[in-house]
Amino acid sequence: MRAEIITIGDELLIGQVVDTNSAWIAEQLNAYGIELYQITSVHDSREHIIAALDEAFGRADIVLTTGGLGPTKDDITKHVLCEYFGTHLIKDQRVRAHIEQLYKDRPDVLNRLTATQWLVPANAEILENRVGSAPLMVFHKEQKILASMPGVPYEMKIAMEEQILPYIGRTTVNILHKIVQVTGIAESSLAILLDEYEASMPSTLHLAYLPKDGIIRLRLSSYGELSESEMQTWFDRLKDLTKDYLLTDTDEPLEVIVGRLLQAKGATISTAESCTGGKLGVLLNKHPGSSAFYNGTVVSYATSVKEQVLGVSAELINVHTVVSEEVARAMAEGVRKLMRTDFAIATTGIASATGGYTKDEVGTVWIAWATPEDTYAECFHLGKLRDQITDRACIKALIGLLKIINQKS
Repeated sequence: MRAEIITIGDELLIGQVVDTNSAWIAEQLNAYGIELYQITSVHDSREHIIAALDEAFGRADIVLTTGGLGPTKDDITKHVLCEYFGTHLIKDQRVRAHIEQLYKDRPDVLNRLTATQWLVPANAEILENRVGSAPLMVFHKEQKILASMPGVPYEMKIAMEEQILPYIGRTTVNILHKIVQVTGIAESSLAILLDEYEASMPSTLHLAYLPKDGIIRLRLSSYGELSESEMQTWFDRLKDLTKDYLLTDTDEPLEVIVGRLLQAKGATISTAESCTGGKLGVLLNKHPGSSAFYNGTVVSYATSVKEQVLGVSAELINVHTVVSEEVARAMAEGVRKLMRTDFAIATTGIASATGGYTKDEVGTVWIAWATPEDTYAECFHLGKLRDQITDRACIKALIGLLKIINQKS
């Protein structure tokens, strides 16, 4: 079974709003065994929406639309769908009762525009939108369906989980994905390493290379014709071939893997960040349960903070400069002592050609890892763009910590 997503709204096409909905929907469809064939974004334009619907129904069994369901004049999706499916709007008393209950403590919201939300297409099946006023609409076209949802992410997610996916039901197609994450090898070299493996794969298997910031995710996919045990056999071969570069055989973010390992050891982590400006701490604090292993971060961007808070000596900085192995080590050891943690990471680098640094020096980053037994440091050259440098520094920091933890296990 094949699906397409149509996201509706001018704001998506001018960059005012980033379409995070489609990526999330794609994950849910995949889990249900539904292949996502295409994602299309269109203007709040009758002609554009109708053309997109025609094209999507020509390719897919399920069409999912998001956006354009508000009560204002620029939200035209409901009216266009009425036209497309040859129907008209009628009052739905269930939707009205829901909206009146939803806004019972906000009588100012129950105005003539809100009243248009309980007008629904006569030939659509209306599903409950528990957290919003826009009704969820399902249309049938021969053996195909269209489900229309709000564009607000939290409303859309609840609609998908509680109404749309159960409505569609699970299919018999068994889509399987397995992931390994590797580092320390170029994508082209990895492809050469796996050349014979790929050549021997059955046509029902597909291997995708997904590189980002020093990590390559290898996604092995089967679309309905391999058993789980057969898939596992191929996956085990892939892991064996990449064992010298293997980070993990899961699709979890590195910070989740690191956090789980620290928690299993009953260990804690802190960070001292100069060039990364707290990004590493944000990653470590991003997921529930991080309080069990993450103690805190010192954003030591200024030299005075390195000296006064982390205890890095002025003499060390004067001799070696702030972007040096010696200072990175001192920062890591200082924050580990300050926060009383088992492990600590420090980052110090040059993210822009300011403060006397040249363009050639931009991208130089020293990272240090302090442990109960020793302190390690390594220099990296991570590009020329500020965000690229800091994002890559965080990844390198987590990779290094992961290796250290695994070596000590």
